[in-house]
Amino acid sequence: MRFTISREKLQEGLAAVTPAVPSKTTLPVLANLLIQTTEKGIRISGTDLDIAVSTEVIADVEAAGAITIPARKLSEIAKELPPAPVKISATGDQRITLECGRSKFKLLGLPKSEFPSFPAVHFEKAVRIPSGELQKLISHTAFAASTEESRPILNGVLWELRPDMMRMVATNGHRLAKMEIQVKTGSANSDLIIPPKALEQIRRLFPAEEELEVAQGENHLGFRSPFTAVYTRLIEGPYPSYDPVIPKDNDKVSVLDKSAFASALKRMSVVASDQTHRIRLSFNSGMLKFSVSTPDLGEAQDELPVRFTGDPLDIGFNAAYLLEILRYMPTDEVKMTFKHPERAATLEPEGWSDPAKYLALLMPLRLVD
Repeated sequence: MRFTISREKLQEGLAAVTPAVPSKTTLPVLANLLIQTTEKGIRISGTDLDIAVSTEVIADVEAAGAITIPARKLSEIAKELPPAPVKISATGDQRITLECGRSKFKLLGLPKSEFPSFPAVHFEKAVRIPSGELQKLISHTAFAASTEESRPILNGVLWELRPDMMRMVATNGHRLAKMEIQVKTGSANSDLIIPPKALEQIRRLFPAEEELEVAQGENHLGFRSPFTAVYTRLIEGPYPSYDPVIPKDNDKVSVLDKSAFASALKRMSVVASDQTHRIRLSFNSGMLKFSVSTPDLGEAQDELPVRFTGDPLDIGFNAAYLLEILRYMPTDEVKMTFKHPERAATLEPEGWSDPAKYLALLMPLRLVD
């Protein structure tokens, strides 16, 4: 195998694929990238067995072939190369030579045969989805998925595909984020549970203006654009029924300035408990009062003018969860609705012109007087 590639193209390809390579692995070949020559250049691939990423970059191929090269070392070398064409060649004994300007490196690779094959996903029946719409769903919901291993199903994000709509839902049992977009997918009804790590690769790799092909294998899902592909293992099992949890009768409504609300929460969080992050919010007509009391730290109070309709309400929340939800709210104002201090509150973007529907839910914490 022998090819010449621009330093920029090599760096671009490595930046796309290297994040899929595991930092620790008991299988040495997983620490490597598979580099194969193609008609247009080279294809670089990496996998941790749950997620696989590959991308094609333009190169001048002199001799066809394939080899695996240590990912971290190749990426570190590529970052420091001088601005000159990069020549890479590999011999039958898996030795790789990399030359750029006056720099020359020799690395030891592993044969292509040791690299795991990508999942069997057939794109003949793929559905086509605008990348920008999919990225909008991911960026507004994936943050709410659970990171605890006690309920593996909640470690994934539910993606509901319908012929004329798609929806994503994520929850950890305390908070929930749901977004729905009207889009012609041409898909049959399917509910897929995808690891957030895979969704992050999709959000990172595919430009918003591209159209993606999405196809399902036996227990894998593939996303493909003209140059890049991402494959992920699906999380198996039924996702909990989330609709009954979303309150339909909340009759107390507050509209708040998002940045002022977030700033006050951050100030209060300094004195909140490191375990519960509990903050008391007292809503009444025209004013929101914040209060925190932590026995081993002290107390704090703050006030914020708000629009509020309904009977006065005292309610407690985990400030860290509340701040995270606010971070993903797409508008300058946020609408919160309540029913009772022990019932779920909802948060929605206020004055959002986007046709997408977005809602977050947060369970309150019991207040201790």
